[in-house]
Amino acid sequence: MPYTCPKCDRELTSESQSHYCARVSLDDLFKGKPDELLLLFDKLLAEVADWPDVLVGTTPNCITFVHKQTFFVIRPMQKVLDLKFYSATQLIEPPVIKSIATAGKFENHIRLSNTIELRPQLFSWIRESYELL
Repeated sequence: MPYTCPKCDRELTSESQSHYCARVSLDDLFKGKPDELLLLFDKLLAEVADWPDVLVGTTPNCITFVHKQTFFVIRPMQKVLDLKFYSATQLIEPPVIKSIATAGKFENHIRLSNTIELRPQLFSWIRESYELL
């Protein structure tokens, strides 16, 4: 059962979960960013937030998606969304721009600026991250 921090209203997996305790709204994260980035975020959120036991939280720099651990992070930048997710093997094919070995898995990054860049393969990779952690 999720726990809600009384100070920041962030949903956590347990009362003892460590987190950045600050109230941050999605509007703050997307302030001054192109409308297309918010639309892109909405499409990603619509897909991932409905998976079982997913908690979505905001920090001063990003939106986190937690299952048992954080499995997906979206960081709004000036003109792109930086997407971070994990895999069991290194991903070297585009659109992956970086794949780094860390703690027995690989941390992968993709940057998107438009909804037309969304592909089924991306959702498959995010789902693998969800199941991996």
